[in-house]
Amino acid sequence: MEVSRTRALRGPNMWSRHTAIEAVVHCSETERALADMAGFEARLRERFPGIGPLRPASSAKSPITLAHVLEQAALALQAQAGCPVTFSHTHTTSEPGTYQVVVEYSEEDVGRMAFDKAVELIAAAQSGGAFDADAAIKALRETDEDIRLGPSTGSIVDAACKRGIPFRRLTQGSLVQLGWGVKQRRIWAAEVDATSAVSESIAQDKDLSKRLLQSAGVPVPIGAPVNSVDEAWELAQEIGLPVVVKPLDGNQGKGVTVNVATREHLEMAYKAADEIGTVMVEKFLPGSDYRLLVVGDKLVAAARRDPPNVIGDGVHTVRQLVDKVNEDPRRGDGHATSLTKIRLDDIAIARLDLQGLTPESVPDKGRRVILRNNANLSTGGTATDVTDDVHPEVAARAIAAATVVGLHVCGVDVVAESVHKPLEEQSGGIVEVNAAPGLRMHLSPSYGKGRDVGEAIISSIYGPGNRGSANEDGRIPIVAVTGTNGKTTTSRLVAHMFATQGLRVGMTNTDGVYVDGRQTDSGDCSGPKSARNVLMHPDVEAAVFETARGGVLREGLGFDRCQVAVVTNLGEGDHLGMNFLNTVEELALVKRVIVQNVADNGYAVLNAADPVVAKMAEVCPGQVIFFASDRHHPLMATHRAQGKRCVYIDGDALVAAQGAWRESIPLRDIPFTRGGAIPFQNENAMASVAAAWGVGLDWDTIRRGLASFMSDPDSVPGRFNVMDYRGATVIADYGHNGDAMRALVQAVQALPANKRSVVISGAGDRRDEDIRIQTQILGEAFDEAILFQDACQRGREDGEVLALLQEGLKGATRTKHIEEIRGEFVAIDRALERLQPGDLCLVLVDQVEEALAHLNQRVREA
Repeated sequence: MEVSRTRALRGPNMWSRHTAIEAVVHCSETERALADMAGFEARLRERFPGIGPLRPASSAKSPITLAHVLEQAALALQAQAGCPVTFSHTHTTSEPGTYQVVVEYSEEDVGRMAFDKAVELIAAAQSGGAFDADAAIKALRETDEDIRLGPSTGSIVDAACKRGIPFRRLTQGSLVQLGWGVKQRRIWAAEVDATSAVSESIAQDKDLSKRLLQSAGVPVPIGAPVNSVDEAWELAQEIGLPVVVKPLDGNQGKGVTVNVATREHLEMAYKAADEIGTVMVEKFLPGSDYRLLVVGDKLVAAARRDPPNVIGDGVHTVRQLVDKVNEDPRRGDGHATSLTKIRLDDIAIARLDLQGLTPESVPDKGRRVILRNNANLSTGGTATDVTDDVHPEVAARAIAAATVVGLHVCGVDVVAESVHKPLEEQSGGIVEVNAAPGLRMHLSPSYGKGRDVGEAIISSIYGPGNRGSANEDGRIPIVAVTGTNGKTTTSRLVAHMFATQGLRVGMTNTDGVYVDGRQTDSGDCSGPKSARNVLMHPDVEAAVFETARGGVLREGLGFDRCQVAVVTNLGEGDHLGMNFLNTVEELALVKRVIVQNVADNGYAVLNAADPVVAKMAEVCPGQVIFFASDRHHPLMATHRAQGKRCVYIDGDALVAAQGAWRESIPLRDIPFTRGGAIPFQNENAMASVAAAWGVGLDWDTIRRGLASFMSDPDSVPGRFNVMDYRGATVIADYGHNGDAMRALVQAVQALPANKRSVVISGAGDRRDEDIRIQTQILGEAFDEAILFQDACQRGREDGEVLALLQEGLKGATRTKHIEEIRGEFVAIDRALERLQPGDLCLVLVDQVEEALAHLNQRVREA
């Protein structure tokens, strides 16, 4: 078995909406059926019993291959490691023995590791070698716990997902972007972007924050920072023993020692705090330790925290009692579980010593043995939910504390006998305020009811999740455009309409990335990476993405769903014979991914005259707008009769219709169609109007956008750019497939000309027949052909593309003069030399930007 290519599909893809690992796997003849591999399944199960029943991808009659085993093993390894994965698939390609294996992942690194481990498992089962399944699952689990979002950040992201708010992790850590473009917000763990660095710094400085709270009338324990043990002891005696010794700037209870009553104990406490930073001594408040969570101006959760402890039984040692408590499956080594294991470290031993015990002591039955000075969950403590018990005055003090410091999400630490009555009545006080507080104790308390604090934080960021709220889902309008031809023009026109509305638009296409009219990247940017970059831009109010098949195959979509998906056409297809896509129907499986991921309230804009495109309506979760030049097309007629949206050409006007309602736009008011004389531009106009209609632009904006959109090199470079050269017409276009050639021939035949010439090369990464067909079509419509070979042959031998173009011209009924030239610019210059006033020359540019610059220079010189 050979794995030749592995990809991470990071967005919705042709297989599913799940993120997934996709690999190309080749199996030898004997590996294509387990029945031909004597003893393999027994050896496999011996090494990994948890793989489950083996099954083929399609039906019980299909043979189970090693590719299917790889699929199931990679999924089962992740599932047993605790990853929430359920989807996998093995696709049989057109190449004998070659399969595409797809396995869902929740974390990419874990998915890749599981795939590698599955390959190792199969190799071991084939050879009889060793494979440690337990070790593999442990490694996967540890990697998953290291990489996945922690419980605090995860709860916020989960709440966002429930609201339909998109998210993207910006680092391997806890920095997450919620929403898109101008509606984006960022969180870092449980800290929101609205919180200033000043407020965070105040919260970290325990002395400063306490002084600010005191000035606002919030009860706090007295105390101050110290620089030595002697100074600490002097202050402790001054404020009265017992005291608390802690770092001035600390978190998670590290270095905190409470109830310090002796000089010896203080020296130990000082040393522990000094390892963290500047030491602070303050009055010890009797009572329990409470954490109150304030979000915005509301108290949303409260928990009593108890330090890690064990209860003696008169039989077992302290060490044995700790081991017994740690057997609780809720306790783990990190933050992934609801509780953390109790550690018998030096701090715990010192705490035992204060109680006259050692780890080997056997405490009396019923004796409570404390193993830590603080009650943080991260050190093995427990939490009991008391949200419903908090007195309104206590809640008010906690909210005041968060407000004074300036924290939008604040963990307020309170020490008091109870939260049932005001702090002032029981000598209680607020001992700390914490930025980015841990949420685990509120989400999954050891005892009591869990609180949905993630939703509270999301509501504070985006407002209540009521339908109709403008900010409810953090989304901006997205229009995704795909097809064989017309994608770039349609994308640019839709973006132009958004801009006409006054919106700042982010656009990606095969020419680059544009934000508010400024180009921010160049080259072919029709893939998911460019789309994600646009959605990260804080100025973008609407986005238009040209979505090419290559990016979808390579990585999936760069977004989870769109408001409108446009499929211009498929025709005979393009790039066939690549990536196991040999037919238009197979290509449609990739192109339709944007249609499958339309929002429930969105639209798919589909070409009714293209049967493969029209069939995509079946997989659209939203509604469909059909467009076609022929309003009498059966599909259009049926759709219109059902009261659904259609766009078509009626005489000399473009018409949008729904039921009895019609909006008519004269073609003379759409300049780039040349009054409707260029059929393929009419189609681009219809697709764009339908997209603008689907996204909710008003008709005045649509009309103004159409009227002001020009098909020139600045607006749509390389898309039917018409120039005048010494009285001759020169048209530059990026057409590069048979369907494009037919559309261009139809367009130029509508323009007058004495002699017609064409300048063309061919992309070497197309099939031979795809290169030949272009000149076969052009040979029927042009008098002269200048064939050129560019610098990049895309895997072809020197002269091979030119030979295929020549083959296409054999038997041409019109083309009589043919020249071969090396170099695109030389070919352009040769064609211009031969032009006379009244002639027409179609230049099929390869290097769009450079070729257009060259043409413009020649036009200026003329």
